[in-house]
Amino acid sequence: MGIWSFIGKPFFIPSESMVPTLLVGDRLVVTKYPYGYSYLSPFLRILPKMEGRLLGSYPDRGDIVVLKDPVKHADWIKRVIGLPGDTVQMRGGTLYLNGDAIPKQRIAPTEIIESPNQRCSPRDTDSLEQRLSYRNLEQFKVVRPDGVSVCRYPRFIETLPNGRRYEVLDLFDNPGIDNTRLFTVPDGHIFVMGDNRDRSADSRFATRSDGLGGLGLLPIENVSGRAEFITFSLDGSLNYINPISWYESLRTERAGETLRRLPDSVETE
Repeated sequence: MGIWSFIGKPFFIPSESMVPTLLVGDRLVVTKYPYGYSYLSPFLRILPKMEGRLLGSYPDRGDIVVLKDPVKHADWIKRVIGLPGDTVQMRGGTLYLNGDAIPKQRIAPTEIIESPNQRCSPRDTDSLEQRLSYRNLEQFKVVRPDGVSVCRYPRFIETLPNGRRYEVLDLFDNPGIDNTRLFTVPDGHIFVMGDNRDRSADSRFATRSDGLGGLGLLPIENVSGRAEFITFSLDGSLNYINPISWYESLRTERAGETLRRLPDSVETE
């Protein structure tokens, strides 16, 4: 527990909010010490609520951080966009930081093999809410000549003022998401976003008492660590009683992938 509280811990990706950078089923190593420690750092909730951090520092813009949501203190993962004093706004699907548009370069679509963990179409067993959630993604489903179904999503690279580059998805024209009010990040807080811009509850959305809202402007003490690299990834097809599936369910190409920089080779459109 001491290692998980103060040095590092494993983390599992349960949602699509960080696609294409992270896929559902990715397992990560998260280091706990880069930003210091807060009352939420220990593995068990043993400390009273306190503001700030011990031996603390702010993340860099572009860092992927694991955090505790302000309502239920569940683990989330997002990318840091704004620091104290920054202004952040979305206008027409473009991110603006301190009044300047963040460069957004369209590159070749990403192709993600459809699997139980990563789908672009509903299943018969899905609830009505799940079916509605996936219905608007069916337009991105493509069957390749080899018969493999993939989710082919429009992909872009954003470059922050500090030079950090990362991939994002921009799937739909959605006025409620692509256009936001102007946020000013107060002292002691950060602004975070998911790379899957149309399917991420993040700092663009206020918190709700039922835990179904976003993250709002996040207190720095709610950051619990920095995502470093992918250890392994599962596509959701694993069957414990079928040993063959143990290997077939692995996305072997994702093992060891760093989360601290964009890959050197990026295919342009």
